Amino acid sequence: MDLAQKLRRTIVEMPMRYIGGSFSNGHYSIYKKEGASKPRPKASIDLGIMIACSGTFSIPLNYYHAFQVLGSFIGGQDSILFKWAEFSTDRGGELQLETVLHHVLRSPVMERDAEESKRLYRQLLAETGNGQCVWTGAGLQTYDVDHVIPFSIWKNNDLWNLLPSSSAVNNNKRDKIPAPLMLERCAGRIGQYWERLARAQPQRFRKELQVSLLGDRTMQHWQRDALSQLQENCHYLINSRGFEPWHI
Repeated sequence: MDLAQKLRRTIVEMPMRYIGGSFSNGHYSIYKKEGASKPRPKASIDLGIMIACSGTFSIPLNYYHAFQVLGSFIGGQDSILFKWAEFSTDRGGELQLETVLHHVLRSPVMERDAEESKRLYRQLLAETGNGQCVWTGAGLQTYDVDHVIPFSIWKNNDLWNLLPSSSAVNNNKRDKIPAPLMLERCAGRIGQYWERLARAQPQRFRKELQVSLLGDRTMQHWQRDALSQLQENCHYLINSRGFEPWHI
């Protein structure tokens, strides 16, 4: 925790303080400190605790819109890495775009986390039976565990982002982004799987949901709020980052 606090102070007192000073002639002209940090816990820390104890910041709206545009050149369909992967597949004959991106962006630790999630699903479906493809509602004999938001786009192996899908549907989806209306149509099945996960792994599921989708909102209406934020994230990735939408 001491290291986390030192990192926080370094970020706040150095880059956040001085970025923008060359044209504004003042400190914190882009990143502004908002919330004061909470007392640090004595127990072991994780990402959720670090976020909860580190305060918040804000940026002016016009910079936010500018960063959205610039972000597409860093992590979107227009990024150098994505264009390089497209070039490689065009020249590589048998290569597929998602395969190239997967190998370039592969992270061993995150892959191991995904395997833990897959084992949990095997256990859940073995115990409860009646598994359905989250996207079509068809019964599942065999299945893939699909990243709702593809791993190549957002390296996220949270339980809420890993849902069972038929292999054929998953192969069709690949690295496309579910359209917000698609998520709305599948909301019932998404919610059912989320409820199973929340019962099986309550602490992990809640913490991951809070960090990635809920933010500072309460858990009172967590399904509605989490789905709404997921739709918003997908809308942003499709309309601002230029990723291909996916429908059935």
